[in-house]
Amino acid sequence: MVFLFLCDAERGAVFARAFAEHLPDVRFSMDAGSVDPGEVRYIMTWKPPEDLARYPNLEAVFCIGAGVDQFANVSLPSRVKLIRMVDDGITRMVVEYVVMAVLSLHRNLHVYIHQQRQRAWREINPQPQPADRRVSVLGLGVLGAAAAAKLQGFGFKLSGWSRTKRALDGMVCFSGADGLRDMLAATDILVCLLPLTPETTGILNAELFSTLPEGASLVHAGRGRQLISDALITALDRGHLSGAFLDVVDPEPLPPAHPLWTHPKVVLTPHIAAITQPGSAAMTTIENLKLLKAGRDPVGLVGRADLHRH
Repeated sequence: MVFLFLCDAERGAVFARAFAEHLPDVRFSMDAGSVDPGEVRYIMTWKPPEDLARYPNLEAVFCIGAGVDQFANVSLPSRVKLIRMVDDGITRMVVEYVVMAVLSLHRNLHVYIHQQRQRAWREINPQPQPADRRVSVLGLGVLGAAAAAKLQGFGFKLSGWSRTKRALDGMVCFSGADGLRDMLAATDILVCLLPLTPETTGILNAELFSTLPEGASLVHAGRGRQLISDALITALDRGHLSGAFLDVVDPEPLPPAHPLWTHPKVVLTPHIAAITQPGSAAMTTIENLKLLKAGRDPVGLVGRADLHRH
């Protein structure tokens, strides 16, 4: 029984040590050419391998990240489970990023950085208090709910939107197209943590930005293809939006001449809101393997209907 790790060798070394200690009966390999394809039961990867058909006894594909939209057009045999990474380390890092970005926009950090480059010493007054700000989260899954819970401690007014109706303590929850419009119209800082689906592709567009109040701002840590960059730049240049923190764009990286690189109202980070931490991810994977071997569903199992919405 072989677990084939098709990711980077640095993280693979951490996984190998964890498997040797906690799951010695499963052979861990990082070299597809050195193992009998018939013995491979599990594969961990980020991008779907092009040669999945060569593994006749494959039981599960583990995605090393939280997002699985890259598997949307992959024909996985019905017997093969797809499991996304649900790891406390990923959740913690996303929450850190969202809190950092929301507080930075709340306190006008992007403006002060621009002023520093111009050697300008100017206060921005008045400074609104958290109780005067409505922070709204698009996407109320594990990451969105965790980020909203942490933001509650700062005293912001909170709203959230999801495709289906949710109820979370400490925030007003919306769903559906009408709910989205209602939430956006009262939002000061919008946080996008949506998965990529046909419905969310291009959702951060001119119509959405125009629905936000003048002076609103954006934190985008969902998926790059959800953002229409030209629409965001137009909204920023016209002053309708006051700022944006972007961790994901399309393409990644942006072309050198793209205006988002140097836009004075934009803080751009290179898709680092969450980076899978090898130690905790290895233990999460090992616990999931134990569940699979016991005939139980693993944590992070992706339903076929959910996958085909991507």
